[in-house]
Amino acid sequence: MERYYFLFILALAWIIFATVQDLRKREVANWLTYSLIIFALAYRAFYSIFAEDISFFAYGILGFGLFWILAYAFYYGRIFAGGDAKLLMGLGAVIPGENINELGINLVFFLFLLFFLGAVYSLIFSLGVVYKKYSGFKKEFVRRVEKEKRILFTLFIFYIILILIFTGNKFLDFFTFETMLYFKLIFYLVPFIFFFTLLFIYLKSLEYGALIVETNPKDLREGDWLERDVRIGKNWIKKSVHGLSLDEIKILREARKKVWIREGIPFIPAFLIAFLAMLFFFFVLRSLPQEIFLSLS
Repeated sequence: MERYYFLFILALAWIIFATVQDLRKREVANWLTYSLIIFALAYRAFYSIFAEDISFFAYGILGFGLFWILAYAFYYGRIFAGGDAKLLMGLGAVIPGENINELGINLVFFLFLLFFLGAVYSLIFSLGVVYKKYSGFKKEFVRRVEKEKRILFTLFIFYIILILIFTGNKFLDFFTFETMLYFKLIFYLVPFIFFFTLLFIYLKSLEYGALIVETNPKDLREGDWLERDVRIGKNWIKKSVHGLSLDEIKILREARKKVWIREGIPFIPAFLIAFLAMLFFFFVLRSLPQEIFLSLS
């Protein structure tokens, strides 16, 4: 593990810089993410040459390649912005692995930490957004609850009926043991469906009530996501997964055209939280992901 210390320090420093940039400017410079990839692979290459161990470099290339594929999938699926995707690629070259199985488990472990802790972080961050833009969020939330009230009301009534079945001894006499097992399964499933329905309403209300904003052209940045296509004279600027280009921003500024932009929650801090959590497992708990995996299997 000692030969990975430099990679851990490098990645931690770069993620901290990227986090500061993302929180301040809502973007991460390309030189920062690209340099992490270059430095991580260069270190692995030089170490492999001097240690005469090509596997150290090979597994770095493999980790980078696997996360490169995932990064592009997340980017074109509009799950990640460009900076998030490039940082993920760089971390693929950093995450350790002494063999293919260990590398695969470590990569999956980091992704689990990233999305689990990222979900918690995003939810907490979103509460601050809701507080700042409460009126827009409230209007959208009320509208969506009204739209889904039949589903929510049906789930609530159905759950009350299940509670009556399980608390009334007379009701239990009408059902067989196998039937009761199904009722128990449904009993635990219904609250989850109710919760995730409310969560879906919350997220959509957050998106359309607080994160889609009309923006002055002078405040536009390269990569901003258009919410809807914009007509300039006879021409159109269409929304794209790549966001606005500098040329398109120039056209909008010359036309003094305000546009609706879909803002996102800065996600780079989730990378920092997940990476620190992984280091905590490695060096404080001294539990490797593969050991955790084997203990659960």
